[in-house]
Amino acid sequence: MANILIIDDDPVLCRSMAASIADVGHEAHIAYSLEQGRSILADVEIDVVFLDVVLPDGDGMKEVEQIKHATSHPEVIIITGYGGPEGAEAAVKSGAWDYLCKPISDKEMMLPLLRALQYRREKHSSRRQEPLHRDRIIGNSPAMQKSLELVAQASAGDANILLVGETGVGKELFARAIHDNSRRKNGPFVVVDCAALPETLIEATLFGHVRGAFTGADKDKTGLIRMADGGSLFLDEIGELPLPLQRGFLRVLQERVVRPVGSNKEFKSDFRLISATNRNLDSMAADGTFREDLLFRLKTMRILLPPLRERREDIRQLLVYYAPRLAAATGVSSKIFAPEFIQTLLQYDWPGNVREFISTLEIAILAAGNAPTLYPAHLPESVRITAVKKRTHEAIHTSRSDILDTPLALPETIPTLKEFRDEMIEFAEEKYLQYVVRVTKADIKAMLSLSGLSKSRFYELLRKYNIQTKT
Repeated sequence: MANILIIDDDPVLCRSMAASIADVGHEAHIAYSLEQGRSILADVEIDVVFLDVVLPDGDGMKEVEQIKHATSHPEVIIITGYGGPEGAEAAVKSGAWDYLCKPISDKEMMLPLLRALQYRREKHSSRRQEPLHRDRIIGNSPAMQKSLELVAQASAGDANILLVGETGVGKELFARAIHDNSRRKNGPFVVVDCAALPETLIEATLFGHVRGAFTGADKDKTGLIRMADGGSLFLDEIGELPLPLQRGFLRVLQERVVRPVGSNKEFKSDFRLISATNRNLDSMAADGTFREDLLFRLKTMRILLPPLRERREDIRQLLVYYAPRLAAATGVSSKIFAPEFIQTLLQYDWPGNVREFISTLEIAILAAGNAPTLYPAHLPESVRITAVKKRTHEAIHTSRSDILDTPLALPETIPTLKEFRDEMIEFAEEKYLQYVVRVTKADIKAMLSLSGLSKSRFYELLRKYNIQTKT
């Protein structure tokens, strides 16, 4: 017997669906709001959720990912009276199992329900028993768990994998994890950075060459594709692979044979291909700068790796993992972290992702030396300023809300628009300057960088509002 949750604010529909579910031997649970649904998900191992889109306390479509990351990881079937192609597309992208438009007949409801339950049974029965080896892949946020589930699936087979993500998210670590958890784990793991190889050398580097094939080829050389025989070939930044070379590499993928430059002989190579890119290969294919037929071969399975700003929950784990290692490597004492230090890390968006995080943490540890505690002052100025700007923006937004929430004055006391505008500008200037002085601890360089004002204008405004810079 499975547990089915219906989240819909229509009592008649809920009772009708619950009766149909009970008729086929499953237990139905009803929630009339997202809040009630979350409560049931926290207490009951739910297998499938029927989720309405328009609910009293929110948009059901925006809740799909969160529901799927509940303890029981239920499948989600969207039900809506406002259906359309755009909604169906959004449902698929959010990870929903199916998308149904109201009114829903028993047959329309039961088929996706039974298929979802069958899928769950088969998935659980085939789930890998041994733990996933994930060396240096740190974090257990919902976004990271989703990627690791796909890594586990990829490791079970031999299909071509395309890892997609921004620079610094750790694409090579994920490629290595796929290799280390696959049947090829005892074979070679060959890494090729397509962006680092000169175009004139990349063909010979991949395919190999024979003596005399070109100037400087004084002996035969085995290419990296052949070196990957029996193991995995990881092509990082494959979007940089020159277009003329893509045709030859497509044949290698299809036939698993390689012909060295200058040779008439072909060699077999049984390798598993894992590729990675930070570029939009679909757009490149549409523009003619990347072969569409090669792209189809590359992305048999596509794994999207989340940027660090979308998994901030993992920052504390990254900090705990890397700080002692970096301290030991630089020969300084171990560190503890001031709460403001962690808060600053959480507020920064990390455009360089985990790679930037590690580099930034190393800078902070070096700046602290043998002092036991890391403070925001140990972080690079760019990180501190970005975090301060974000806090300032939030504070100003709160101030605006407070102003708007203030009870309206009597009609005869309401000022003219110009008077009101001038008063609000002065109010905002004063509050802003007070906040800037406070969060920067009156550091003049930081105050000027944050405010964008000249030194003379900044001090002019401080005098106007009688704001002291002594802390």
